[in-house]
Amino acid sequence: MKIDTNIKKIDEFLTRAVEHIYPNEDFLRKKLLSGERQTVYLGIDPTGPTLHMGHAVVLKKLRDLQRLGHKIILLIGDFTATIGDPDKLSVRKPLTRKEVLNNAKYYKKQASRFLNFGWGGAELKYNSKWLASLSFEDLLKLSSHLTYSQVIKRSMFQERIKEDRDIYLNEFMYPLMQGYDSVVMNVDGEIGGNDQVYNMLVGRDLIKKINNKEKFVIGTKLLVDPTGVKMGKTTGNMITMQDNASDIFGKVMSWPDSMLLLGFELCTDVSMEEIEKIKQQILAGVNPRDLKVHLAKEIVTIYHSRAEADKAEADFVKTFKEGGLPEKIDEVSAANGELLSELSVKAGLVKSKGEFRRLVLEGAVANQETGDKISDPNWKVISTAIFKIGKRRFLKVVIK
Repeated sequence: MKIDTNIKKIDEFLTRAVEHIYPNEDFLRKKLLSGERQTVYLGIDPTGPTLHMGHAVVLKKLRDLQRLGHKIILLIGDFTATIGDPDKLSVRKPLTRKEVLNNAKYYKKQASRFLNFGWGGAELKYNSKWLASLSFEDLLKLSSHLTYSQVIKRSMFQERIKEDRDIYLNEFMYPLMQGYDSVVMNVDGEIGGNDQVYNMLVGRDLIKKINNKEKFVIGTKLLVDPTGVKMGKTTGNMITMQDNASDIFGKVMSWPDSMLLLGFELCTDVSMEEIEKIKQQILAGVNPRDLKVHLAKEIVTIYHSRAEADKAEADFVKTFKEGGLPEKIDEVSAANGELLSELSVKAGLVKSKGEFRRLVLEGAVANQETGDKISDPNWKVISTAIFKIGKRRFLKVVIK
């Protein structure tokens, strides 16, 4: 495949949504301008049943590389996910192989929004193919390339030490396992969120020692809220690739105004020139809500269509500006006396009865038709009615 060395495209690739490049930007620019096809991968541990907007940031960068003619590998960490990438304050719950594979069921289909997996396109691989067959002798040899001081300097482990929390040996092994992926696949580069830079650099170190190869690493900017908290599975504030158009639109509209420019840069295909104009509009005092509508429609269009984006906007205006109801409302059948909490979980509007209880205590559950707020988490339905659950969710309960 012919490699595109268009300088403008490469310069935008090197800057848009990029936080760090290792060893440096000039090294990678020369690689991309050389005309040689680079092999670049993204590794995703299937710790949840769907990809989300954070994954999309990196997938869009891979898409750009694929369009330039480079080889792309999407690596499913079906082995590393059973260990779990360490968290700064707690040990991750181990997943079974069955849970991991079930989580990854739709990853390829979702990633196909950005990557071409057809003939000669991106490859899908699973790291259990080589990690599950490592012998203890192999592991000892591999671990000799990683020092204790390298691992213990990791910021999340330093946080654990400050909090006097345990660090388990299998957590020490995680970056080694991820780093070994680079060695086995003998890649030229790896790309991932900026929170994965440590693990990616371990891979850079290993491939240099074992394969005598310089691997470049790209750490992308993270989609974070104003407090710096990542929008993802752990925090529960993510937008997933399974969300319908109205949910995506509503969630984006709930973002603080300070996330506007970051949202356009990371989550849309709006040009950087246009984003600069949007920045000037913000400085000129344009209503952020209008710009947020633009952002929400751009994002919905990527995952659904422009028609769905227009409809989601109309639903949002009808529901929140005019006090009406969206056209589509989740509906469940119920027997007289069933708990509204259980029906809400059944309909998928809340994840658990605990979440429903929290919403009730916050005054965020109400009978939409009467306007009466539900104050009892164990409230039972006694007649057909429409309930508002939280800010953007509605449930119609039909008594049998």
